[in-house]
Amino acid sequence: MLNYKDIIGPSPWQLLRDYLQMLLGTLIYTVGYTTFLLPYKIVSGGVTGISTLLFYMTGFPAGNTYFIINVILLLMAMRVLGWRYLVRTIIVTLLISGAIGLMQTQLTEVAPDGTKTLMHILGEQKFMACVIGAFLEGLGLAIIFLAGGSTGGTDIIASAINKYWNISLGRLLLMLDIVIIGSSYIIGHGLETMVVGYLAMFISTNFLDYVINSARQSVQFIIISENYEEIAEEVNTRLERGVTVLNGEGFYSKEKRQVLLILAKRYESRSIFQLIKRLDPQAFVSMSNVEGVFGEGFDKIKR
Repeated sequence: MLNYKDIIGPSPWQLLRDYLQMLLGTLIYTVGYTTFLLPYKIVSGGVTGISTLLFYMTGFPAGNTYFIINVILLLMAMRVLGWRYLVRTIIVTLLISGAIGLMQTQLTEVAPDGTKTLMHILGEQKFMACVIGAFLEGLGLAIIFLAGGSTGGTDIIASAINKYWNISLGRLLLMLDIVIIGSSYIIGHGLETMVVGYLAMFISTNFLDYVINSARQSVQFIIISENYEEIAEEVNTRLERGVTVLNGEGFYSKEKRQVLLILAKRYESRSIFQLIKRLDPQAFVSMSNVEGVFGEGFDKIKR
Protein backbone atom coordinates (compact mmCIF):
# COMPACT_ATOMS: atom_id res chain seq x y z
CA MET A 1 0.00 0.00 0.00
CA LEU A 2 1.35 3.45 -0.95
CA ASN A 3 1.99 5.97 1.76
CA TYR A 4 2.63 9.71 1.81
CA LYS A 5 6.42 9.39 1.58
CA ASP A 6 6.31 6.96 -1.34
CA ILE A 7 4.59 9.58 -3.50
CA ILE A 8 5.92 13.00 -2.53
CA GLY A 9 9.05 12.47 -0.46
CA PRO A 10 10.17 12.52 3.15
CA SER A 11 8.82 15.91 4.24
CA PRO A 12 6.53 18.78 3.13
CA TRP A 13 9.47 21.22 3.28
CA GLN A 14 11.59 19.07 0.99
CA LEU A 15 8.56 18.65 -1.28
CA LEU A 16 8.11 22.43 -1.50
CA ARG A 17 11.81 22.96 -2.19
CA ASP A 18 11.92 20.29 -4.89
CA TYR A 19 8.76 21.56 -6.60
CA LEU A 20 9.99 25.16 -6.62
CA GLN A 21 13.25 23.92 -8.11
CA MET A 22 11.39 21.92 -10.74
CA LEU A 23 9.23 24.97 -11.55
CA LEU A 24 12.35 27.08 -12.08
CA GLY A 25 13.91 24.40 -14.28
CA THR A 26 10.67 24.08 -16.24
CA LEU A 27 10.54 27.81 -16.99
CA ILE A 28 14.18 27.90 -18.11
CA TYR A 29 13.76 24.82 -20.29
CA THR A 30 10.56 26.11 -21.92
CA VAL A 31 12.04 29.52 -22.69
CA GLY A 32 15.08 27.90 -24.28
CA TYR A 33 12.97 25.64 -26.50
CA THR A 34 10.03 27.86 -27.46
CA THR A 35 11.86 31.18 -27.80
CA PHE A 36 15.16 30.15 -29.38
CA LEU A 37 14.95 26.65 -30.89
CA LEU A 38 11.41 26.17 -32.21
CA PRO A 39 11.17 29.41 -34.27
CA TYR A 40 14.49 28.65 -36.00
CA LYS A 41 13.56 25.03 -36.85
CA ILE A 42 16.35 23.71 -34.62
CA VAL A 43 15.72 20.07 -33.68
CA SER A 44 17.75 19.41 -30.52
CA GLY A 45 16.43 15.90 -29.92
CA GLY A 46 13.98 14.29 -27.53
CA VAL A 47 10.23 14.72 -27.60
CA THR A 48 10.65 18.45 -28.17
CA GLY A 49 12.59 17.56 -31.31
CA ILE A 50 9.76 15.30 -32.48
CA SER A 51 7.31 18.10 -31.63
CA THR A 52 9.31 20.51 -33.78
CA LEU A 53 9.34 18.09 -36.70
CA LEU A 54 5.58 17.50 -36.56
CA PHE A 55 4.85 21.20 -36.13
CA TYR A 56 6.65 22.16 -39.34
CA MET A 57 5.38 19.12 -41.25
CA THR A 58 1.71 19.25 -40.20
CA GLY A 59 1.16 22.48 -38.25
CA PHE A 60 0.09 20.49 -35.17
CA PRO A 61 0.93 22.53 -32.00
CA ALA A 62 4.23 21.48 -30.42
CA GLY A 63 2.78 21.57 -26.90
CA ASN A 64 0.04 19.09 -27.80
CA THR A 65 2.53 16.67 -29.41
CA TYR A 66 4.76 16.92 -26.34
CA PHE A 67 1.86 16.07 -24.05
CA ILE A 68 0.53 13.10 -26.08
CA ILE A 69 3.92 11.40 -26.46
CA ASN A 70 4.73 11.86 -22.80
CA VAL A 71 1.46 10.31 -21.69
CA ILE A 72 2.29 7.19 -23.71
CA LEU A 73 5.84 6.99 -22.35
CA LEU A 74 4.70 7.56 -18.76
CA LEU A 75 2.20 4.71 -19.00
CA MET A 76 4.93 2.43 -20.33
CA ALA A 77 7.47 3.41 -17.63
CA MET A 78 5.07 3.55 -14.68
CA ARG A 79 6.25 0.36 -12.97
CA VAL A 80 9.94 1.01 -13.52
CA LEU A 81 10.19 4.57 -12.23
CA GLY A 82 7.92 4.39 -9.18
CA TRP A 83 5.12 6.62 -7.95
CA ARG A 84 7.21 9.45 -6.56
CA TYR A 85 9.10 9.97 -9.82
CA LEU A 86 5.90 9.47 -11.82
CA VAL A 87 3.94 12.14 -9.94
CA ARG A 88 6.75 14.68 -10.31
CA THR A 89 7.18 13.93 -14.01
CA ILE A 90 3.46 14.31 -14.66
CA ILE A 91 3.49 17.73 -12.97
CA VAL A 92 6.53 18.90 -14.96
CA THR A 93 5.07 17.50 -18.20
CA LEU A 94 1.79 19.37 -17.68
CA LEU A 95 3.66 22.60 -16.88
CA ILE A 96 5.91 22.34 -19.93
CA SER A 97 3.06 21.40 -22.29
CA GLY A 98 1.00 24.37 -21.11
CA ALA A 99 3.96 26.75 -21.15
CA ILE A 100 4.98 25.73 -24.68
CA GLY A 101 1.43 26.24 -25.93
CA LEU A 102 1.13 29.64 -24.23
CA MET A 103 4.53 30.91 -25.37
CA GLN A 104 4.01 29.60 -28.90
CA THR A 105 0.75 31.55 -29.10
CA GLN A 106 2.43 34.72 -27.83
CA LEU A 107 5.32 34.40 -30.31
CA THR A 108 3.09 33.73 -33.34
CA GLU A 109 2.89 36.56 -35.86
CA VAL A 110 0.19 36.79 -38.54
CA ALA A 111 1.22 38.22 -41.90
CA PRO A 112 -1.18 40.32 -44.04
CA ASP A 113 -1.87 37.27 -46.21
CA GLY A 114 -2.91 35.27 -43.12
CA THR A 115 0.29 33.23 -42.91
CA LYS A 116 1.36 32.44 -39.33
CA THR A 117 5.05 32.41 -38.40
CA LEU A 118 6.96 32.32 -35.12
CA MET A 119 8.78 35.48 -34.12
CA HIS A 120 12.58 35.44 -34.58
CA ILE A 121 13.72 37.55 -31.65
CA LEU A 122 17.37 37.32 -32.76
CA GLY A 123 16.65 38.13 -36.38
CA GLU A 124 18.50 35.78 -38.72
CA GLN A 125 21.17 34.80 -36.18
CA LYS A 126 20.37 31.10 -36.14
CA PHE A 127 23.72 30.16 -34.61
CA MET A 128 23.19 32.45 -31.60
CA ALA A 129 19.67 31.10 -31.18
CA CYS A 130 21.10 27.57 -31.20
CA VAL A 131 23.72 28.35 -28.52
CA ILE A 132 21.40 30.26 -26.19
CA GLY A 133 18.52 27.80 -26.55
CA ALA A 134 20.76 24.76 -25.99
CA PHE A 135 22.34 26.28 -22.87
CA LEU A 136 18.93 27.09 -21.42
CA GLU A 137 17.64 23.60 -22.22
CA GLY A 138 20.65 21.96 -20.56
CA LEU A 139 20.40 24.17 -17.50
CA GLY A 140 16.67 23.59 -17.16
CA LEU A 141 17.09 19.82 -17.48
CA ALA A 142 19.84 19.76 -14.86
CA ILE A 143 17.79 21.75 -12.35
CA ILE A 144 14.81 19.44 -12.84
CA PHE A 145 16.91 16.26 -12.58
CA LEU A 146 18.58 17.46 -9.38
CA ALA A 147 15.11 17.97 -7.86
CA GLY A 148 14.21 14.35 -8.67
CA GLY A 149 11.94 15.16 -11.61
CA SER A 150 12.03 14.85 -15.38
CA THR A 151 10.88 16.82 -18.40
CA GLY A 152 9.46 13.62 -19.83
CA GLY A 153 10.10 12.09 -23.22
CA THR A 154 13.50 10.52 -23.78
CA ASP A 155 14.42 11.74 -20.28
CA ILE A 156 11.99 9.10 -18.95
CA ILE A 157 13.81 6.38 -20.85
CA ALA A 158 17.21 7.70 -19.76
CA SER A 159 16.13 7.98 -16.11
CA ALA A 160 14.67 4.46 -16.18
CA ILE A 161 18.02 3.08 -17.37
CA ASN A 162 20.03 5.32 -15.04
CA LYS A 163 18.00 4.02 -12.09
CA TYR A 164 19.80 0.68 -12.35
CA TRP A 165 23.11 1.49 -14.04
CA ASN A 166 25.68 4.23 -13.38
CA ILE A 167 25.62 5.67 -16.90
CA SER A 168 25.90 9.37 -17.69
CA LEU A 169 22.49 10.93 -18.31
CA GLY A 170 23.99 13.17 -20.96
CA ARG A 171 25.44 10.17 -22.79
CA LEU A 172 22.12 8.33 -22.72
CA LEU A 173 20.25 11.32 -24.09
CA LEU A 174 22.94 11.72 -26.74
CA MET A 175 22.38 8.20 -28.07
CA LEU A 176 18.59 8.55 -28.02
CA ASP A 177 18.64 11.90 -29.83
CA ILE A 178 20.94 11.13 -32.76
CA VAL A 179 18.20 9.55 -34.87
CA ILE A 180 15.67 12.28 -34.05
CA ILE A 181 18.02 15.07 -35.10
CA GLY A 182 18.97 13.20 -38.26
CA SER A 183 15.30 13.32 -39.20
CA SER A 184 15.44 17.14 -39.25
CA TYR A 185 16.66 16.85 -42.84
CA ILE A 186 12.96 16.46 -43.70
CA ILE A 187 12.08 20.03 -42.71
CA GLY A 188 15.38 21.69 -43.60
CA HIS A 189 16.21 19.85 -46.82
CA GLY A 190 19.89 20.47 -46.15
CA LEU A 191 22.82 19.61 -43.92
CA GLU A 192 22.72 22.97 -42.13
CA THR A 193 19.60 22.07 -40.14
CA MET A 194 21.13 18.74 -39.07
CA VAL A 195 24.50 20.28 -38.14
CA VAL A 196 22.88 23.02 -36.06
CA GLY A 197 20.67 20.42 -34.39
CA TYR A 198 23.67 18.26 -33.45
CA LEU A 199 25.46 21.35 -32.14
CA ALA A 200 22.46 22.18 -29.95
CA MET A 201 22.39 18.60 -28.67
CA PHE A 202 26.12 18.67 -27.91
CA ILE A 203 25.86 21.93 -25.96
CA SER A 204 22.72 20.88 -24.09
CA THR A 205 23.89 17.42 -23.01
CA ASN A 206 27.38 18.54 -21.99
CA PHE A 207 26.07 21.50 -20.02
CA LEU A 208 23.55 19.14 -18.37
CA ASP A 209 26.34 16.81 -17.24
CA TYR A 210 28.50 19.75 -16.11
CA VAL A 211 25.79 21.24 -13.88
CA ILE A 212 24.76 17.88 -12.39
CA ASN A 213 28.33 16.75 -11.73
CA SER A 214 29.21 20.12 -10.18
CA ALA A 215 26.25 19.89 -7.82
CA ARG A 216 27.08 16.30 -6.85
CA GLN A 217 30.83 16.75 -6.30
CA SER A 218 31.92 15.51 -2.90
CA VAL A 219 35.01 16.10 -0.77
CA GLN A 220 36.76 14.24 2.03
CA PHE A 221 38.16 15.93 5.13
CA ILE A 222 40.82 14.49 7.42
CA ILE A 223 41.11 16.63 10.56
CA ILE A 224 43.57 16.34 13.44
CA SER A 225 42.68 18.64 16.33
CA GLU A 226 42.77 18.85 20.10
CA ASN A 227 39.17 20.01 19.92
CA TYR A 228 38.00 17.10 17.80
CA GLU A 229 34.91 16.51 19.92
CA GLU A 230 33.64 20.07 19.46
CA ILE A 231 34.33 19.97 15.73
CA ALA A 232 32.61 16.60 15.35
CA GLU A 233 29.59 17.80 17.34
CA GLU A 234 29.21 20.96 15.24
CA VAL A 235 29.55 19.11 11.93
CA ASN A 236 27.08 16.48 13.09
CA THR A 237 24.42 18.86 14.44
CA ARG A 238 24.76 22.04 12.37
CA LEU A 239 25.69 20.56 9.00
CA GLU A 240 23.94 17.23 9.59
CA ARG A 241 26.92 15.30 8.26
CA GLY A 242 28.26 12.07 9.68
CA VAL A 243 31.69 12.04 11.33
CA THR A 244 33.97 9.05 11.83
CA VAL A 245 36.54 9.18 14.65
CA LEU A 246 39.69 7.20 13.92
CA ASN A 247 42.42 6.34 16.42
CA GLY A 248 45.77 7.62 15.16
CA GLU A 249 49.34 7.64 16.39
CA GLY A 250 52.22 9.86 15.38
CA PHE A 251 55.10 7.77 14.03
CA TYR A 252 57.86 9.97 15.47
CA SER A 253 56.26 11.23 18.68
CA LYS A 254 54.24 8.05 19.35
CA GLU A 255 51.54 10.42 20.57
CA LYS A 256 48.02 9.09 20.21
CA ARG A 257 45.53 11.38 18.48
CA GLN A 258 41.93 11.18 17.33
CA VAL A 259 41.46 11.79 13.62
CA LEU A 260 38.16 12.95 12.14
CA LEU A 261 37.04 11.63 8.76
CA ILE A 262 34.22 13.62 7.12
CA LEU A 263 32.56 13.22 3.73
CA ALA A 264 30.53 16.19 2.50
CA LYS A 265 29.30 17.98 -0.61
CA ARG A 266 31.75 20.42 -2.16
CA TYR A 267 29.46 23.38 -1.49
CA GLU A 268 29.59 22.50 2.25
CA SER A 269 33.38 22.72 2.43
CA ARG A 270 33.38 26.46 3.13
CA SER A 271 31.11 26.01 6.13
CA ILE A 272 33.35 23.24 7.44
CA PHE A 273 36.48 25.40 7.10
CA GLN A 274 34.76 28.29 8.89
CA LEU A 275 33.69 25.95 11.65
CA ILE A 276 37.23 24.56 12.08
CA LYS A 277 38.78 28.03 12.07
CA ARG A 278 36.40 29.15 14.82
CA LEU A 279 36.91 26.10 17.06
CA ASP A 280 40.60 25.38 16.45
CA PRO A 281 42.63 27.63 14.11
CA GLN A 282 45.69 25.40 14.72
CA ALA A 283 43.99 22.23 13.48
CA PHE A 284 45.68 20.15 10.78
CA VAL A 285 43.24 19.76 7.89
CA SER A 286 43.44 17.83 4.64
CA MET A 287 40.72 18.15 1.99
CA SER A 288 40.57 16.08 -1.18
CA ASN A 289 38.10 15.47 -3.98
CA VAL A 290 36.51 12.04 -4.16
CA GLU A 291 35.35 10.27 -7.30
CA GLY A 292 32.00 9.25 -5.84
CA VAL A 293 30.23 8.82 -2.52
CA PHE A 294 27.35 6.39 -2.16
CA GLY A 295 25.02 5.93 0.79
CA GLU A 296 22.70 7.97 2.97
CA GLY A 297 22.91 11.68 2.17
CA PHE A 298 24.76 11.05 -1.11
CA ASP A 299 24.11 9.02 -4.28
CA LYS A 300 22.43 5.64 -4.24
CA ILE A 301 24.31 2.51 -5.22
CA LYS A 302 22.98 1.22 -8.54
CA ARG A 303 23.41 -2.12 -10.23
